[in-house]
Amino acid sequence: MREEEIIQKWRAGLSKNKLAEIYRKKFNRQIRIIRSSVRHRHDGKFITNYESLAHIESVIYRYLKKNTSAKSKKS
Repeated sequence: MREEEIIQKWRAGLSKNKLAEIYRKKFNRQIRIIRSSVRHRHDGKFITNYESLAHIESVIYRYLKKNTSAKSKKS
């Protein structure tokens, strides 16, 4: 899930926990596809909901920090 997609869904009203769950499912699905090949059966690492929540929060924090600094520069 791209950062723009995360921000868009968050602004639409999804909670951070729900976004983390969606992100984790998509990420782990991609890892399962990669691991389906015999050559790459040990590649990648599944992530937990806690790890996905950390990623979601960092994306939202960067977005908020960028927008609040842009607003303060306009004033």
